[in-house]
Amino acid sequence: MRTIKRSGEHEIEVRKSRFICSLLRVTSEAEAREFIQLQRKAHHDARHHCSAFVLGDSGEIQKSSDDGEPAGTAGVPMLEVLRRNEITNTVAVVTRYFGGVLLGAGGLVRAYGGAVSEALEHVGTLERRPVRVLEVEADYVLAGRLDNDLRSAGYQVADTSYDAVVRFHVHVPVEDVETFHAWLAENTGGSAQATEGELVHAEL
Repeated sequence: MRTIKRSGEHEIEVRKSRFICSLLRVTSEAEAREFIQLQRKAHHDARHHCSAFVLGDSGEIQKSSDDGEPAGTAGVPMLEVLRRNEITNTVAVVTRYFGGVLLGAGGLVRAYGGAVSEALEHVGTLERRPVRVLEVEADYVLAGRLDNDLRSAGYQVADTSYDAVVRFHVHVPVEDVETFHAWLAENTGGSAQATEGELVHAEL
């Protein structure tokens, strides 16, 4: 799955109608619905505020709304764009200012889907993958070089804590865990150990 790099807004015009797509990263249905209401208030003079959102590590929660447009011409094509791009933890709201020209069902589907598609390109996306959190302990003499080596090797250091020893919390794709253990042993001559922790989804 993927998610958006940042929140953002992008506007397209189709036969004099303005379609403004607003995107926000969210982690709950309540957050998604709150954002939809905020857009409704921000563009209170617009005719439609159609929406779609996908939530969950596997995109298991999916909802959409046509908000007065003909059934299936707005929310569903918006949701389909999110699904096709494997986007999750994201809400999309497309606000339409009617330009006086009827678009027909096909035109609406293309306009609403196109608004979301272009907005995704505008804000960019990130891959979300299951990763194992590995806690690497090292003494202070080794820590500086190890920190640099971890990052140079492309490993994602999510957090570092300093106590009697230095602890690096490293996000490693599940399929690379064994490779990481071998890399760590070779790179530190066996002087640093890694303890496997929880499985989380991280942005890479």
